[in-house]
Amino acid sequence: MVKVREKQSAPETVASSVPQKPEKITGMNKFENDKNDKNDEKLYFMALGGLEHVGQNMYVYKYKGKYLVVDCGMGFLEEEIGAGDVQYCDTTWLEKRKKDVVGFVITHGHEDHIGALKFVWPKFRKPIYCTRFPAEILRQTFRGVEIDFNPDKDIVEFDYHGATLDLSPFTVETFHVSHSVPEAQMIIIKTPAGKVLHTGDWTFNDDNPIEDPTDYARLREIGSDPKLLACMCDSTSASRQEPQTTEVQVRDTLTEIMKNAPGRVLVTGYSRSIARMKMFAMAARAAGRVAAIKERSNPNPVPFVGLPEFREMGIEFGYLNKDDVYLHSDIKDLPAEKQAIFLTGSQGEQFAMLTRLCRGHVKEMKLQPTDTVLFSSIIIPGREQDVSYLYNKLARMGIKTHTIYDTDHLHASGHAGRPEFERFYDMVHPQVSVPMHGDYINEMLNGKMAMERGGAKYMMVVHNGEMIALSDGEAPYISDTIETGFVVMEGETERSTDDPVYKTRKKIAANGAIFVTLPVDKRGFLKGTPEVSSVGIFETDDTGFMKRQIQIEITKSIDGLTKSERKDRGNLVRAVQIAANKVVRASLGADKKPQYSVHFVQK
Repeated sequence: MVKVREKQSAPETVASSVPQKPEKITGMNKFENDKNDKNDEKLYFMALGGLEHVGQNMYVYKYKGKYLVVDCGMGFLEEEIGAGDVQYCDTTWLEKRKKDVVGFVITHGHEDHIGALKFVWPKFRKPIYCTRFPAEILRQTFRGVEIDFNPDKDIVEFDYHGATLDLSPFTVETFHVSHSVPEAQMIIIKTPAGKVLHTGDWTFNDDNPIEDPTDYARLREIGSDPKLLACMCDSTSASRQEPQTTEVQVRDTLTEIMKNAPGRVLVTGYSRSIARMKMFAMAARAAGRVAAIKERSNPNPVPFVGLPEFREMGIEFGYLNKDDVYLHSDIKDLPAEKQAIFLTGSQGEQFAMLTRLCRGHVKEMKLQPTDTVLFSSIIIPGREQDVSYLYNKLARMGIKTHTIYDTDHLHASGHAGRPEFERFYDMVHPQVSVPMHGDYINEMLNGKMAMERGGAKYMMVVHNGEMIALSDGEAPYISDTIETGFVVMEGETERSTDDPVYKTRKKIAANGAIFVTLPVDKRGFLKGTPEVSSVGIFETDDTGFMKRQIQIEITKSIDGLTKSERKDRGNLVRAVQIAANKVVRASLGADKKPQYSVHFVQK
């Protein structure tokens, strides 16, 4: 599988605070090391995904030869791969040790923390420990993709207010923390080697009417423990300087816009943000409107969990009242100025409702110039082009929009910024800071605050695959580096991101392709004019100048080969490439490197 980045020791900023990385264990010594794990007194931490990037969170703790997995999420595909939209961690290394995996502990129910379980869990079939909200998402997801599992045995629910789990040799304690999805948990992982705090995603959004605030008492208690070995902390928005917008502020913003809008108000956001749906409903009622979600156009069951299902979960778990949010079909006959509609599509997803509305693909609902559209969300990295399409399409239709770029307090983030980090590190004082889940600069800012404000002695800004050895009172170090990578699902096919298929697609997209059919006899002599066609280089007609020149040059190049050279078809392919490149680069520039496909017809 593809390496996320070249294997290397920790950055200089880290190496200055910790001992140099010991010699990497390789070959038979590494297998011998695995045998001795049961006698190893250190606690180890490693990420298969989630370091120096956003998404694809999957973390592994190792103690006494046993492995605890925290989260198992999907990632965001780079557009140039040109594949499907599902990417997750390569678990090959961990699969070889699956008999020693004690289970998966889930911090919360976002896709970048649970979305890969439908692909990864069948390879391990170990218990999944989580609260009721992600548990219900997983049950419906597994049912939709027809995974054979026992929901009463394979998913172990624990109390969302906090719980203690025995996953020997690990003891895992959880407690509630604020985030943009219900029932988010911080976890404390305890072993005889020490205890660590793993934050998951968090923020201090104390003004959220559907949930209790963060359990600050437990956070202060664990944070002030001198035996707190390390803190593995989310870094996503560490660079944000402004104080956190609260959900109540979002409610008030939505209310004012809804009161002044001339027609329907359409709000798009994240479908599993139940608190936002509640704020939307409260704002609609205050503005004299009726709140609804736009249900799917196709009533048939779908193999995924979407907005209608999250609305039902919100009602089932008591976060929403039954009359808070109706279906669009229930209110479609109301006057436009009485309607408020929550729908998917804030990231410009191809089949999301707002995208389909912009393209005119929804028969039962059409956008109107009197509509107002609110984007109550940030733009997830990698989705900029898709969201820009929506912004521009709506503007050309004469529809007024509100986004976080022109309207204050339209979105409450689920991730802490600098003001929240300062509060956090006033309470939490680990021996070692391990920033995670964020780009490099945000991880560095997180670690710097942990040292300056939280009193951490060591900061480990490391790469995916680098295993950190932790021991009470001792300096941490990178004990080993394993090869990590990403897997892409395309239909039913599982590929690594360095798959030759994707490399070829990228090359064709940038440089085009030329297809050549050579009529040859068994001795390698041409028995006619080569057939030449192209994608992205020239029009494939019979009279094109470049096409004729390539045919001429190929004929001359092959005619120039010796009898012995012709017998090797590899020489014929190279002759074709050299001849065609001569024409292409003379016409289009020296840096043009098309992909070639050469076929032979025996004459």
